[in-house]
Amino acid sequence: MWMRNRNEPYLFRDVYPNFSHFLFCSNDTEYSDIEISPKVITPNQKATVRCKVTNTGKRAGDEVVQLYIRDILSCVTTYEKNLAGFERIHLQPGETKTVTLKVKGSDLAFVGYDGKWILEKGDFRIQTGNQTLNITCTDTRKWDTPNK
Repeated sequence: MWMRNRNEPYLFRDVYPNFSHFLFCSNDTEYSDIEISPKVITPNQKATVRCKVTNTGKRAGDEVVQLYIRDILSCVTTYEKNLAGFERIHLQPGETKTVTLKVKGSDLAFVGYDGKWILEKGDFRIQTGNQTLNITCTDTRKWDTPNK
């Protein structure tokens, strides 16, 4: 529900007044050492993305590590970033955990002009937190079904 005037609070704030208490603020975690293996894949392969996440704050809490993919150059306009995976972790103050997420070739695909999923060969940007890497797909693949 939207507020009608500045003096009336949002319904969300009334129902969940301390929602942000359960999650970190963006400056309480640090991402580092992102790596991907292999860096070149075929449409049928999977790649493994690993990164370290550190709680730099003074309280324990949860962090949702999100993995985004961007097609650097495609035949149709695609989203700036696509969510390809995520994992929620709990961290104590000062604790560091390594998070591992998988990327399938079909995670790099998008819907083409004909309504079918297509994966074009080329470069893709992988991002988690403020860390980025590139991955390359060697072949183009088109799925015969309308969705993957």
